[in-house]
Amino acid sequence: MWKVFLLAFALLLVIEGLLPALNPRGYRKTMQTLSNMDDRFLRMWGLISMATGAILIYIFSS
Repeated sequence: MWKVFLLAFALLLVIEGLLPALNPRGYRKTMQTLSNMDDRFLRMWGLISMATGAILIYIFSS
């Protein structure tokens, strides 16, 4: 169980590191844009992203 969790976390770190490694200027611009967005908008997209991820995990782990 822990091995799978740690593998998933490692994959998350790899994916999160791709954009700043490949395009630092674009990453910086994206972060500035996100920091100016409304909290409710960001919260909504965060919840949608989490729900989509949970559904995909459920579908592909069965």
